[in-house]
Amino acid sequence: MRVHELAKKYGKSSKEMIDLLAKNKIDVKSHMTNLEEEQVAKITRDLESKKDTNKPKAEKKIKHKEEKKDKVEKKSSEVKKEDKETLKKKKDENKGKAKPRIEEKSPEVEKIVAEVLEMVDSEDDIEDIPVIFEKIETKRQKADKAKREQQKKKQSKPEKEEKPVEKEVTEKVIRTNFPVAVKSLATKMGRSVNEVLSKLLKLGIIASINQMLDEDTAAILAEEFGFKIEEVVTLAQQKFTVDVVEEKDKLEDLKNRAPVVTFMGHVDHGKTSLLDTIRKTDVVSSESGGITQHIGAYEVEVTAAEHKGKITFLDTPGHEAFTAMRARGANVTDICVLVVAADDGLMPQSIEAISHIKAAKTAFIVAINKIDRPNAQVERVKNQLLQHELVPEEFGGDTIIVGTSAVTKEGIDDLLEMILLQAEMLELKANPNKKAKGVVIESRLTQGKGATVTVLIQNGTLKIGDFVICGTVSGKVRAMSNYRGEKVTEAGPSVPVEVLGLSEVPNAGDAFYVVRSEKETKFISEARKRLKEETESAARTNITLEDIYQQIETDKLKDVKLIVKADVQGSIGAIAQVIRGLKSEEVKAKIIHSAAGAINESDVMLAKASNAVIIGFRVKLESASIADLCKREGVSVRFYDVIYKIVDDVKAAMEGLLEPEREEKFLGNAEVRQVFKISRLGAIAGCMVTSGKIQRNGRVRVKRGDSVLMETSIASLKKFQEEAKEIPSGAECGIRLENFNSFEIGDNIEVFEIEEKKRKLS
Repeated sequence: MRVHELAKKYGKSSKEMIDLLAKNKIDVKSHMTNLEEEQVAKITRDLESKKDTNKPKAEKKIKHKEEKKDKVEKKSSEVKKEDKETLKKKKDENKGKAKPRIEEKSPEVEKIVAEVLEMVDSEDDIEDIPVIFEKIETKRQKADKAKREQQKKKQSKPEKEEKPVEKEVTEKVIRTNFPVAVKSLATKMGRSVNEVLSKLLKLGIIASINQMLDEDTAAILAEEFGFKIEEVVTLAQQKFTVDVVEEKDKLEDLKNRAPVVTFMGHVDHGKTSLLDTIRKTDVVSSESGGITQHIGAYEVEVTAAEHKGKITFLDTPGHEAFTAMRARGANVTDICVLVVAADDGLMPQSIEAISHIKAAKTAFIVAINKIDRPNAQVERVKNQLLQHELVPEEFGGDTIIVGTSAVTKEGIDDLLEMILLQAEMLELKANPNKKAKGVVIESRLTQGKGATVTVLIQNGTLKIGDFVICGTVSGKVRAMSNYRGEKVTEAGPSVPVEVLGLSEVPNAGDAFYVVRSEKETKFISEARKRLKEETESAARTNITLEDIYQQIETDKLKDVKLIVKADVQGSIGAIAQVIRGLKSEEVKAKIIHSAAGAINESDVMLAKASNAVIIGFRVKLESASIADLCKREGVSVRFYDVIYKIVDDVKAAMEGLLEPEREEKFLGNAEVRQVFKISRLGAIAGCMVTSGKIQRNGRVRVKRGDSVLMETSIASLKKFQEEAKEIPSGAECGIRLENFNSFEIGDNIEVFEIEEKKRKLS
């Protein structure tokens, strides 16, 4: 029997059962560990014995409480009776007199019972109840006395003398950053620019209206006008203050949330097909080449398995070109499902996925898919997993392995149950009663809607009307829809939704926060933009001689300039990631502009000006006139549906710019036997071909001993009086060379040709 089955039998969670097993010195690795019969019997005896011992104890405790309550109530009623008799006597004594207000000091029976019960620890204390009542009464009297004394003090306390209101002295303070422009400082002080410039001149500083003043100069100048300067922290220094401060969650506010699951593995191993089967949809047919091009987020409610609950799935691409997208998927994931085809086994992308999972330290399950195929080899896959330190449970490890088939639906329920069991062990919790925080899964520009952003909520609840910030992008949630396209008004933890209302398209992977007001979103957004500009500006201005030299060296490189337009921001990230991986010392691919949306006139003009190629991934031209503009301006536009085809074409273009490899091929050798000098032609060498053959179009190297005199080409090759294309070995010929007339008898003429081979990127 497995641990989780035993836990279910006794109505406990898997974690509670594992803790109980540990107390009984039974070591288990996970909720999937098989227990032996002796271990099950031991735990069963322990649980049953606890039930039996707890029952009489509980009954005895209840009986004791009831008896104690009865005794206390009896005593309290007696005390109340005594109080009533005392009051009656006092009433008889005061007959005929003015009736004073009588304040009944005895509390209600229930209150007395409650107070006495707190002070009674055992049955022996019940006999001391009268004494306890005296203590309670004394305590109450003291409290009343203290209250009366306090009221007397208040009445006798003289009223405070009204002090004359002193005139508040306000200090003139200016808040600014350094350096500060003269014009800006004058405006802050409420003085004219000429007045400020005159004051600077008296201080011995000749300045212009836009002159930047340092901290010391600005402080002296401000002091002359009666102001004090207070420095505002620069954006570079306050870079952490532009982040949204999250509220800490209290333990009592945390609620269980659905696990976020990512399917990872090699291309065409059936990740999306499995997900289709789970959510009963068909995505594969709409994907180019059957390969997932985007990250999709889907919410599924499991009701068929023994364990019920919701699961959020992230469908990530499978080809190695999507490494960046897949890594991002693992970062927001609670559980990873590594899908391996039973007929293929572990492939390069499967191993890559294992590395991502281990790096992210994410819980995972291995789904061996396509077990319905005749050539399926499940045991071979398990042995391959062992080589990567993934030990299956049946071999004594803690790696959960489930056999599945998207075609026959075999193992699907088992996979879902394992996911929910794993989630139970992780104890995933979030606080739904706070401002939402999440991650941008995908973003794109949609015609008629603007920026459309797919967000996965990680904590809190997102509602329509919330003000949000994503990186440098801000906005207000105007509309939300779930993965089915249905309109929703709010979304809690682990729920993926599509959001409309952001001012721009944010980057995939950006943190998504809800803030208090529109003013706050604009402040944070602008602050982040200025911080980015400030950082980039600083990087541009700090130029050294080494930087200039490096720039000169870089300019020698040949560029393949690209403008990338895609339907979503995530695809741009994937394309850029792979293109950056195409490296060469001589050629580089450079993306000069990238954005989500259709190809427009601005893209064409930029391509024309920079001699770039436009790459459109799953987008179209904005209008028919753009096609005419491309022809007129001579701009090349390429359209793609699958990312790795872009990579292949860019790689081919880069290889075309590489200088070819040149290889020298020996053709023949001739020895100079006699030299003829003709005034109008120059020197002609009478030669004997000693090896190979002499070709008319070959290159020539003239050698004298070990020295090379010149490298040139053949101007004329004759056999007797006729021109020849080539002369074979052992034949005589006359050779005249370009720009060389200094022949001597015994010189060697070596003939060769250069073969060029196309180079490939390493």
